[in-house]
Amino acid sequence: MANERTYETVFIINPTLTEEEITPIIDKFRDLVASNGTVDKVDVWGKRKLAYPIEDYTEGYYVLISFKSQPEFPKELDRIFTITDNIIRSLIVCK
Repeated sequence: MANERTYETVFIINPTLTEEEITPIIDKFRDLVASNGTVDKVDVWGKRKLAYPIEDYTEGYYVLISFKSQPEFPKELDRIFTITDNIIRSLIVCK
């Protein structure tokens, strides 16, 4: 894996979900990243106020994942974020 790169992704989960509903979503993305690279850190920030309303939500449940993967994977990860219910926003950056 010579051209692995380091990435960070932050995603915001629907704040109306319960803790029991949020945990499987976080596990799903952690497992997805782990199967396509190496997870360095998962940091759950919890419920926080949004800077501006998104889809009529003023709060969101924030999660940060730091990982290493091949350059092709972040595009697929972004596609999965887009089609997953209860993800209201996501961002992936190459460090």
